[in-house]
Order: sequence, then structure tokens, then C-alpha cells
Amino acid sequence: MVEVTVTPQSSLADRPVQIRVQGLSPSQLVTLRAWLKDEQGECFQSRAFFRADGAGQVDPGLHAALGGSYSGVWPMGLLWFLQPDTLFRRLVKRDVAGSPFRVRLEVFDGLSLGVEPKEQPLASCEAERWYVGPGVQRVPIREGRVRGALFLPP
Repeated sequence: MVEVTVTPQSSLADRPVQIRVQGLSPSQLVTLRAWLKDEQGECFQSRAFFRADGAGQVDPGLHAALGGSYSGVWPMGLLWFLQPDTLFRRLVKRDVAGSPFRVRLEVFDGLSLGVEPKEQPLASCEAERWYVGPGVQRVPIREGRVRGALFLPP
């Protein structure tokens, strides 16, 4: 049974995570796809093509992506190379304290090139990427023409 995991499942956006796929056939060609919808409902996604190792595993931190949104060994490549479906959009998080970005990770058999894959994924999981740690307080700053926010640790 194919399984894709992200460890830790919930983390701060600037912290590394480990993405791993298990249960594939040895040397199986697969597409790993990451996608999320921002606060305006705009979809951002990335994909990378991998060949499973002899144990039927894929780890972007150990195995080189053969193509897609990037190539080579990039442990966080699927998260770093997220691109908008609509040109000239930027991935911006406005509500940094209230909710995380929920990134969906999917693994497909073979090369999946379409924006919306037509086939069902072999496996999928979801990761939460928070921009503010637990207990951090956000204090708005308005002094003259200066605008900003002060983040106070617990």
C-alpha cells in the first residue's frame, strides 16, 4: 500500500519537514504534487518526478527530482517551488496568527503533467504550515505614518 507522509505534519513555515513516499514498486516512476489554496482561493502548486529506489521509497531529501517544477535534490523543493495557476499572483499570508496554509501532497503513478490530474492519486496527505508559533501575540503598531505589527513571544 502506497503512503505519503510529512514529518512533522504541523510546523512553522520556516522549519524543514521531511516528505517521504513508501510502498512503491522498485524503480517505479511517480509524480509528487504539492498544492494549496490561498486566502483568496487561488491555487498554487508544484510537482516533481521521481524514480523510487530499490526499496520502493522516494525521499526528496535523498533522491533527485528528474524534472517538473525543479530538478535535483531539494528536501523542501515541493514547498519552495509552489507556483500560481494564474499568472502574476503572489503567495501571501494575511492572517498569520489565525490559520495555517494547508498544503496537500499527492503521489501519482507515472508522469502527471496536467494542472488538474485526471487520475486518482496513489496516496495523499496534508501538512499545516503556520506563520506564528503557539502563544505568540500580535500587536498592531500605528505611530504617525509608521504601520506594522509586533509579535510578542509567550
